[in-house]
Amino acid sequence: MNELPPSTEPRFCPACGDALNQQLLPSEERPRLVCPQGHILYVNPKIIVGVIPERRGKLLLMRRAIEPRHGFWTFPGGFMEIDESVEECAAREALEETGVTVRIDGLVGVYSRPGPAGPGIVSIVYRGKVTGGPISPGREALEVRWFVPSEIPWDGLAYETTRWALRDWLESKR
Repeated sequence: MNELPPSTEPRFCPACGDALNQQLLPSEERPRLVCPQGHILYVNPKIIVGVIPERRGKLLLMRRAIEPRHGFWTFPGGFMEIDESVEECAAREALEETGVTVRIDGLVGVYSRPGPAGPGIVSIVYRGKVTGGPISPGREALEVRWFVPSEIPWDGLAYETTRWALRDWLESKR
């Protein structure tokens, strides 16, 4: 049976506040969190949206100023807000984290990672043409820097999904 890891299991129902218990429901194939009132809480992956900003054959990466993976390199990205499209999220993250505005210029890929110790993620990554703005590290960036593809700091990348997306981005350039 696919039980939820304890670290990801909420304790109280967001609808009524009662305690949640894991139950196997007749309509489900895996246990779900259910309160005494019958509300079912589905624990689903988080959506992360990123963008690889490009200009004159270079890509813009940022070094993370926050945990997890403080000090490691990635492209701008973050959690999607409820009131935005994935493209709007990608553009917002680029502006917040690096100071540049981008025009979304196609999908690099969609990547997923289950979360044995926390919520899983679905990461949607775009290419973005930089259209303006000075480079300016946001609150979540220690530094922001342009790289030619041969200088990508592969050993210093923050996540598997970062590596997968950059690999696919490079492949699309060939």
